[in-house]
Amino acid sequence: MASTLDTASINTAPITEISQNAISTLLQHPIIHTGLRTGALPSSSGYKAPTPRDIPPVALTNIPHIEGKAFHPYLLQVGSLYEAFQRAKNEGEGETSLFHRDKKDTKNEEWEAILSKRLQRPGHSRASSMSSTISIPLEPPQPKRRHSGQRRQAVTPLSTIPAVYSEEDFHLENPRTFDIVSENSEIVRDPSGTPSGRRSLATNAILQEKLSWYMDTVEVHLINSISTASKSFFSALGSLRELHNEAADSVDRIQRLRRELAKLDKEMAIDGLKVVNLKQRRDNVRQLAQAIMQLEDIVKSVQICEDMVEKGEIDEALDGLDDVEALMAGKESKAPDTNQSLRYQRRDLRRIKALEGAFDDLNQLRQRAGRGYEARFHNSLLSDIRRHVEHTETSMTLQRWGVAYTRPKPGQRRAPSAFPGYMNIGPELRDELEAEMRGLSRARYTTPAATSFRAIVLREMKSMIRKQLPSSNDDDNVSTVSASTMGGRNMSQQEKSSILARNLRALDAQDWYQMLATIYTNISEGLRRLSVQVKILLDITSNLPEHMIKSPPRTPDPASIDRVMSPQPSRPRATSSVQAEMQQVLDLSSLLGEGVDLAQAQIAKVVRVRSQQNSELSLSDFLKYFTLNRLFADECEAISGRSGTGLKSVLDSQIKDFVARFADSQKHEVIKVMDSDKWDARDFGEGENEILARVMEGSTNDALPWIESTMIWQTLTNGVNTSNGVAPNGTAAATAKVRSAMIDEQKYILPESAIAMLRSMETFQHLAAGIPSMSHEVATSLLESLKLFNSRSSQLILGAGATRSAGLKNITTKHLALSSQGLSFIVALIPYVREFFRRHLPSSTTSQVMNEFDKVKRLFQEHQNGIHEKLVDIMSGRASMHVKAMKNIDWEEAAKNKAVHVSPYMETLTKETATLQKVLAKHLPEPVVAGIMMPVFASYREQWTNAYKDVTIKSVRAKERLLADASFFSLRISKIDGSGDLGEHIVNVVQAKPVISSAAPPVPPSEAPATKEEEEQKQDAALENGEKEAEATEKREGVKT
Repeated sequence: MASTLDTASINTAPITEISQNAISTLLQHPIIHTGLRTGALPSSSGYKAPTPRDIPPVALTNIPHIEGKAFHPYLLQVGSLYEAFQRAKNEGEGETSLFHRDKKDTKNEEWEAILSKRLQRPGHSRASSMSSTISIPLEPPQPKRRHSGQRRQAVTPLSTIPAVYSEEDFHLENPRTFDIVSENSEIVRDPSGTPSGRRSLATNAILQEKLSWYMDTVEVHLINSISTASKSFFSALGSLRELHNEAADSVDRIQRLRRELAKLDKEMAIDGLKVVNLKQRRDNVRQLAQAIMQLEDIVKSVQICEDMVEKGEIDEALDGLDDVEALMAGKESKAPDTNQSLRYQRRDLRRIKALEGAFDDLNQLRQRAGRGYEARFHNSLLSDIRRHVEHTETSMTLQRWGVAYTRPKPGQRRAPSAFPGYMNIGPELRDELEAEMRGLSRARYTTPAATSFRAIVLREMKSMIRKQLPSSNDDDNVSTVSASTMGGRNMSQQEKSSILARNLRALDAQDWYQMLATIYTNISEGLRRLSVQVKILLDITSNLPEHMIKSPPRTPDPASIDRVMSPQPSRPRATSSVQAEMQQVLDLSSLLGEGVDLAQAQIAKVVRVRSQQNSELSLSDFLKYFTLNRLFADECEAISGRSGTGLKSVLDSQIKDFVARFADSQKHEVIKVMDSDKWDARDFGEGENEILARVMEGSTNDALPWIESTMIWQTLTNGVNTSNGVAPNGTAAATAKVRSAMIDEQKYILPESAIAMLRSMETFQHLAAGIPSMSHEVATSLLESLKLFNSRSSQLILGAGATRSAGLKNITTKHLALSSQGLSFIVALIPYVREFFRRHLPSSTTSQVMNEFDKVKRLFQEHQNGIHEKLVDIMSGRASMHVKAMKNIDWEEAAKNKAVHVSPYMETLTKETATLQKVLAKHLPEPVVAGIMMPVFASYREQWTNAYKDVTIKSVRAKERLLADASFFSLRISKIDGSGDLGEHIVNVVQAKPVISSAAPPVPPSEAPATKEEEEQKQDAALENGEKEAEATEKREGVKT
């Protein structure tokens, strides 16, 4: 089989792939068909070439026309494979050696792997791909030209065996694998006898031959591999025997060499070592003697250092300690002793047991020296803080706070900031601190000194507060009598605290403010100075030499002590070790934070004791108190970065209490003024005009007096009224001229109550400007005061309550007019106040408060309209009374009375109307007067028109008498603005009345009708007499409601 398929020794003509796979090759001889044709085919009588008739006819299907573009993807895919195939075939044409055959087989295997990967597509089964790989040869066997003298055939490559046999998961029980191996042979034929086109497995001789051929190929390759490896194996085995022999020879030589060395050692080396050991012992004894002398010097030096510390010679003691440590370490001291240097050579003795406790003794001596430096260090720092606090004035600190923490108002210039005094550190203090820090560093006591200084500073802060508090031991109430009752014993802490609290409550406002200002400024200056001192200390420690700032080791490790004792060459360093220790121990932010917390905790206790007294302070005193605390809180936050919630919570509670009490006091004061008000016009003087100007200015910016009242660092020269109460009117007494208030070119004649409400509104604005955080509460309190003013004025005027509270006999038109003017004045002020609070309120509550101001404004306007309607109702009622009086007159009898020209009802009516108009015109603006008088005149027109129409006139004289009243009414009413044609209308109504009589009685000669001119003269005289009488009556009494 191998010889049949071997194409290397057969000379055949090349057959192309296309001709070999053509359909026409089916008619050729099988040998020619396989490409193994020779020059002369053997003749076989049993073979008969098939004819075209032997091929069954095939029904050709209609092949659809497909464009060439459809094959582009396929050609792109197969083209690379075909090119690779051609390259592999061309490379193997000229080589015939076994090496070439193996290389070709390797390329064939690569080609098969590439082809199998490229041809696999989704939907193709593994069986079909493998079967196609087997059925289609990758490289057709090509005949090679036979070389002369070469008869041996080449070994069949393993690539001819299908790859399925080389797979790791090869299992014949797998149907797909079995189909590939059996080449899709049929195992059991179909009983129906239908031909399937598949060969029977039992009769497939070609398949059996192929399997046998595959086994032979593998066997040949195994034999070749074994024969190739046998030569190198036997060669290695021989080399191993030779190596074993050489190793045995080397072992024998080494044993002989050892025996010779042992003989030399015994004869020569041992005696020489004895001599060397004796010399070494002599050197050791000499070194021991020198070490004992060095130890003696160490003990003496320690004793000398201890004596120096006892005497207070700290610097000399530290120098001695440094020399002792250098002597113990075997180093040269700064001031070497020549005698000691000649006596012995210094050695490191730190490991000997005799000096195990020496390091503890030296550390104790250094600590004692360090405590001395610590006392100097603390004294220098505390003395500097105290000296700075004592020499810094409270006003200077407040000035610094005001410049730093207060934003300038519009139009206000910020004062130039001066160089703060706490930053001024003299060279003397720096030199003193530098010397002390050097001593602490040499004593290795820097960290303990800094730690204790932290505690001392905190105690100093408490001491600053305690010094300014009123004494709790020498109170006036705790006199000798109290001392005798206590039996001379010392007071307990509780008793001292109660006395201190009583003394704090007894302080007046000025003393309380001055005490707090002193405490706050002292704390601020002390902490500021402390922060500068810490920075100076850190700067000093950064410049100390490296050998001075390293701390000693806890254990006597010579290597570590050498690093401490040996100064390194000076080089720039970012942060030294002692500076890092100082930063960690002092920790400026933490130290200042603790100082602020401690001070605020102590101050909170003091402030809490005076909670009630602080809520009862005057407005100016409380604003000073509030501003002082606000500036101190800002200063503490700037120093430490902490807001101080403890003190702020106490102050917030006191602020709320003060605002509530202030609002109540304002309400009581306004009610007190309203209850005692006589409702007369009061002079609006210069002081009131200034208050009004501040209220109106508040709509755009805070008034300057309000701002100056919170500038505690400045002297107030032109202050405003600072009391919580309402200042009495400076012009309460009757003056020759009553001045009016002016808002938007509108004049207002005001009673005392309205002026009191103006002052109250200004104080509320002043409070809101001073404490912006309480603007919402202040606005709410002001709204309540305005509502109270509105309701109280309604009770006093419309409800006639003033007759009981102020002793008024009755409520007159003047009272109603002044009440209306006061309401109008407040209504005109509300928009200005509303805009003031819009600027100060937070955005979350602005709309709500603005709506409340609008509601209050509507309440005042409704109240004012009620007063105007009350006046109209009163005059309508009076007209109704006069109409009844007119209807009760017997005009026939009235005509006979020549002495009375005008009826009393008409005189009273016109007098009351004129008086009303005069009073209203005096106190109210013209539009308001017109708004009141027009309804009055309308009521007159209606009532008197109906009344005169209903009167029955029985004679001409009676009509003339009635006409005289109407003419008098027309004459008086026409002089009043807004009456229009009311008088003429009434006269026309009377003139148009008919006389109901059958015949006129005879007239005596003396009573003959007068001429028209005489009648007019009589009417004029009667009117003049009536006017004079009315004017006289008006002067004597007013119109009563």
